[in-house]
Amino acid sequence: MTASTAPAQIRARRRPGDTVFAGAALVGGLLILVALAAVAIFLIVQSLPAFGAKPEEITSTGAFPNFWSYVVPLVFGTIWAALLALLFAVPFSIGIALFISHYAPRRIARGLGAIIDLLAAVPSVVYGAWGIYVFAPFLQPFYAFLTSKLGWFPLFSGPASATGRTILTVALVLAVMITPIITALSREIFLQTPRLNEEAALALGATRWEMISMAVLPFGRAGIVSASMLGLGRALGETLAVAMVLSPSVVVSFFLLRSENPTTIASNIALNFPEAFGTSVNVLIATGLVLFVITFVVNAASRAIVGRRGGGKGI
Repeated sequence: MTASTAPAQIRARRRPGDTVFAGAALVGGLLILVALAAVAIFLIVQSLPAFGAKPEEITSTGAFPNFWSYVVPLVFGTIWAALLALLFAVPFSIGIALFISHYAPRRIARGLGAIIDLLAAVPSVVYGAWGIYVFAPFLQPFYAFLTSKLGWFPLFSGPASATGRTILTVALVLAVMITPIITALSREIFLQTPRLNEEAALALGATRWEMISMAVLPFGRAGIVSASMLGLGRALGETLAVAMVLSPSVVVSFFLLRSENPTTIASNIALNFPEAFGTSVNVLIATGLVLFVITFVVNAASRAIVGRRGGGKGI
C-alpha cells in the first residue's frame, strides 16, 4: 500500500433492529412536538375572544374591567403558592436524599426510598382531603399564635383564619406533594457521584459532611436544579388539592394567615368551568394559556440554568 492510498473506512453493519429503534425514537420525538403544537394552537385559538371580553363576560359580577385585570391576580397566586412550596420542599428533599444515599444503613435506605417513591404516586385528591380535615385544623392554633406574637411582620399579620385554610396551608400541602419527586431525583443524582471523588476527600481527612459539601453537592448541583424545577412545574399545575384546601379569592395578597387568599389558575379553572358558558369559557381557556406559557418559561429557564452551571452533569 502506497503512502497516498488512504485506508478504507470500516462501517458497522446496520442491523434491522437498529433501524426500527431509530425510526421509533424519531416518531416518538415528532409526536411530542406535534402534541405540544396542537395544544398550543387550541389554546391560542380558543383564547382570542377572551382578550376583548366585556366585564360581565369575564365574571358574573363584572368586577374586572378587562381580561388582564382578571388574570394578574391568578398569575400572582399561582407563582406565590408554588414558590412558597418550593421554599419548604427543597431543603427537606435534599436532606432526605442525602440521608438515604450517604447516611442511612442499606436496609433502612432501601425501605425509605421505596416509601418516598410510593408517596409520589398518591393521588392529589387524597392530599386535598388530608389538607382539609387534618392538616388545616392542626395548623390553625399555630397560625393564631403566629398572629399574636409576630403580627407586626406583614406576612403574619392577622386576623388569622378560623379554619386554617390559607395560602400557607396550600403551600405546605404542595410542598408535601412535590417533596417525593425532588427527593427521588436528588437521591439518584447523589448516588452517581464518582466514588473516587468521595474516597479522595475522606482520605484527605474530611468528615462525612465535608466530603458531601466538597464532592457530592457540587457534582449534583445541576441535577438538584432540574429536580427542583420539575417539582415547581408540579406545584404550578396542581389543581384538585389547591381547589379543595383553599378558600379562594381573585386578589393579590401577600398575607399568609388570613381567610382572604389568592387563588391559582388551575384551581380557578376547575372551580368555575362547570358553570361557565359562552365567552366565559374562552376566558378560562385563556387563563390556561397563560399557565401554559408560565410552565414553558420555567422549564426553558431550568434547562438554561442546568446547561450553564453543569452542562447536564449529574442528570
